[in-house]
Order: sequence, then structure tokens, then C-alpha cells
Amino acid sequence: MKLEELVRVSAAVAGTRGRLEKISKLAALFAALPPDDVPIAIGFLTGWPRQGRLGVGWATVASARDREAATTPTLELHDVDIAFDQLLSVGGKDSGSERARLIGDLFSRATIEEQHFLAALMIGEVRQGALEGVMLEAIAKAGGLKAESVRRAVMMAGDLGAVARDVLGGRDAGLAHYQLELFRPVQPMLADSAPTVADALSAGTPVDVEWKLDGARIQVHRRDDRVVVYTRNLNDVTAAMPEVVEVVRALPARELILDGEVIALAPNGRPHSFQTTRSPRV
Repeated sequence: MKLEELVRVSAAVAGTRGRLEKISKLAALFAALPPDDVPIAIGFLTGWPRQGRLGVGWATVASARDREAATTPTLELHDVDIAFDQLLSVGGKDSGSERARLIGDLFSRATIEEQHFLAALMIGEVRQGALEGVMLEAIAKAGGLKAESVRRAVMMAGDLGAVARDVLGGRDAGLAHYQLELFRPVQPMLADSAPTVADALSAGTPVDVEWKLDGARIQVHRRDDRVVVYTRNLNDVTAAMPEVVEVVRALPARELILDGEVIALAPNGRPHSFQTTRSPRV
């Protein structure tokens, strides 16, 4: 699929206030996508490319936009995806100038509208209201499935793009294979908020109330001596949390998955600040 088509839909979604209309526009786009383009498109629309952070600054993007834009849209989604792979592979001496050259070449092939979108995507400023919940419902609609089944598969897979490729590639029966699996982190269930305590308790079900300590949400997977620690964004931070690894290895279990918050304690036993808890030590 051409990048121009995705950019056009992204702009239309940004100009749409209703959730159902956003879902319909995205579902129509997804239904027209080749299966291999699905993870790329989802990454672009959510503002998080398949490659993750590209490490591109605004100055580099602004310099690339000084080039004359293309008058005819020719870029395909996979062209941009390949360019992003190349950006991440650059290293060593003169890497800055090589990355600037790659970005400049990409922008010279893009129309002015595509340049605007690529600039926002590279610096993490894509804003069109297509949050993951909206995206998930659009995928389910495009695949003719219930949102609940897609939502469960995404939670177990930890990868919206992979699940969407199955759904939109006609492999929806394969969603059943997305089960709890060691070393494939599960998307966390997050707490919600309420305006008042009364509102929070209005459901009429029994509740527990506890102090909220500001820790870092993590997920820990263990099999025998192998222990991996993931963040709430499913990033591997094992090397930064040796104390957690040590504690989990000492537990009387061969296989386990733990989900919760970790808090760094000062020598006096009081919790450190959230910033200290999250600071890497590698």
C-alpha cells in the first residue's frame, strides 16, 4: 500500500471526533491492506514504528524537510519500513551524517503531506486519536470478529501488529494459539481512575483499599535459572534489576510469571523516589 493512502486516512481520523467513525475509517483501511503491511501500518498510525525509537532529532528532520518535496506519491509502506531499518543499522564514525543522508533521501521521495506525517512519526508526535483501543476495534471490525477475542489475543501476544496480521490475513482461527507463554510478556491490565472515592465504590462490589506506593510496574518470567524482567511497555530490563533477578531465582519454583510493582528501598527502609526506582544502573 502507498504511504499516501495511510496519510490520508490518518488525517481523516484526526478530523473525526466520534469513536465509531474513527473505527470505521480505520477498518476500511485495514481491510484493503496486504497482510505483510499490517504491522507496519499499525506502527505508523500509533506513532510507534515496528523498529521502536528511531533516535532522530527535530533538527535532522527539519533539515531534511528543506528538500523539495515530490509532486507524485510513490512511496510504499515497505519503502519507509526499509528506510527505518537502515537508520537503525547505522553506527560508528560519521553515523550522524549517514543518518541525515538516509532521512534526506526518504523525504525527497515524499510529497509535502507525506513529509509532514514522516516528520511527526520520526520524532514521536503522531496525534490523530487512533489509540490502541480504537485500533483494536477497527481490526476486529475489518476481520469480522468480536473485539473481545482480538483483545484477548493481543494481551497474550503483547503485539497488536502480529495479531492484526493473523486476523486480516484470514487466519483468525489461529488466535486460539495466543496463550500464556513464558518469555512472551503479556500486556498488563492497568488501573482506571474515578472523579471521587464515592464514584470508585459505586459498583457495589467488595473492595480492598490500600496505600498507593509509587513503584515501577514490571513483569518477571522464570524457567529454571533463566529470569527475564519486562517493563509495562514489554521492554527487557533484566540487566538493570539484578536484585529482582536474585530474589526471583531464590523462590521455590521452576516456572513462574509475576506481575506487579517494584520499589527501591533506601538503607533506612523507606522507599526511594520513583525516579530512583526507574533509573538504569547498566
